[in-house]
Amino acid sequence: MITPAWCRMMAAYNAEMNRRFYAAAARLPDAARRREEGAFFGSLHRTLCHLLWADMAWMARFDGGPPPPVGLAESPEMIAEFEALREARAATDARIVAWVETVEESTLAGDLRWYSQSAGREMERPMAVAVTHLFLHQNHHRGQAHALLTRAGEDPGVTDLPFVLP
Repeated sequence: MITPAWCRMMAAYNAEMNRRFYAAAARLPDAARRREEGAFFGSLHRTLCHLLWADMAWMARFDGGPPPPVGLAESPEMIAEFEALREARAATDARIVAWVETVEESTLAGDLRWYSQSAGREMERPMAVAVTHLFLHQNHHRGQAHALLTRAGEDPGVTDLPFVLP
């Protein structure tokens, strides 16, 4: 399935893409980041908040560290100020990168048990599936953020994995 090297590659890709997306978002006025655009979470700011929330939730399951300070329903409003959101994003990316450095084949071969707010029940899945979901979820919502940035006239640059990482 997946390997520790794949996890490290995806964590590096995720961190770089977040740096690019937040740089592009920072060039927009706050009103543009908060404007309702019809995306799943409405605005760019709300989308970025939810994405950070989900990464924090998964990392709490993976590394036993702190979970996000709010529940799923509040995730789009988790951090009001953009610069605080940007700082939390960078810290969470560093947390993901640090965690994947500890991942071994045996970690990925095991199972993960957690309580899912979205399903409203205990879940158990292979760890490799949960880790894969972390990175796929990021890409899913980053695609929405890309559309919102593009609509607002900002370009985060190349997003294709083979051209982002050395």
